[in-house]
Amino acid sequence: MAGRFAPRTPTTRATFRGGHVPVPPARDGRRAAREWALPEATDLGLTLGPLRRGPADPTFRATADGSVWRASRTPDGAGTLRVSLRDGAAHADAWGPGAAWLLDRLPALLGADDDPAAFVPRHRLVAATHRRRTGLRLTRTGLVMESLIPSVLEQKVTTDEAYRAWRLLVRRFGEPAPGPAPDGMYAMPDPRTWRQIPSWEWHRAGVDDKRAATILRAARVAHRMEEAAAMEPAEAQARLELIPGIGPWTSAETIQRSNGAPDAVTVGDLHLPGIVGYALAGDRDADDAAMLELLAPYAGQRHRAARLILLSGRVPPRRAPRMTPGDIARL
Repeated sequence: MAGRFAPRTPTTRATFRGGHVPVPPARDGRRAAREWALPEATDLGLTLGPLRRGPADPTFRATADGSVWRASRTPDGAGTLRVSLRDGAAHADAWGPGAAWLLDRLPALLGADDDPAAFVPRHRLVAATHRRRTGLRLTRTGLVMESLIPSVLEQKVTTDEAYRAWRLLVRRFGEPAPGPAPDGMYAMPDPRTWRQIPSWEWHRAGVDDKRAATILRAARVAHRMEEAAAMEPAEAQARLELIPGIGPWTSAETIQRSNGAPDAVTVGDLHLPGIVGYALAGDRDADDAAMLELLAPYAGQRHRAARLILLSGRVPPRRAPRMTPGDIARL
């Protein structure tokens, strides 16, 4: 059952305030741990929520005790991370070959590289949401492919379709999350496995040939894609967009998560321009150009501004039916 843990296993524990975590890789049953004193109030759900691809994402789980679990494919292999916050500190446990890598990057994951003080609200709605959401931090995972692939799956389909495809492919071809992770958690496939997925499995997951081909092209040069995590955001987006099928929408959605990019506003989205236009100017028909003009006062922090607008809950009333999900299996 979800939330059930394995018996206590040998532990490598250390407490650090920053810097590198000198713990050995944890293999499956062996646990490594870290504590990190939070410099500012942090809301775990708001900060890590963008990493969750739907309520049944096999790589992400929030449990009743307030912990967040993540199964990741790191440069060192699969790893499971459990994070909880208490007494002004983050408490993290990790398992698997990627455990040390995940613990080393815990501060960045929780927004240590983010500078919320750089944000100055310019609109009443944004200011009010900013006051209510003081724990919002922009995460930086340092992992490109784990955000790039689901972003490609989300191109030009409903979120439900994309979440289903991600869920089916990760469960079918991924690796069970190391350690005592909640039941049903998996780390996504490695690049070689993505390249070997048969065409009929993409079809079965509802992924058309165009999106599958884009993922395969990225998987062939995964090491070059992962290098973008250490680049400046604009340079990182340019690197990703060298792959045919990856445009500004997909690259922005990726580096918002992998690089913690505060200014990577998503353009080309079906709904976001209307939401921003309605929230800031009462214009539900705003296009990308109008959205960017409205967000211009937040230059350098436009992604944070857009997130706060979305968190405000002020969205235009729906006047058209939702996008109808497709079924490529019937084609």
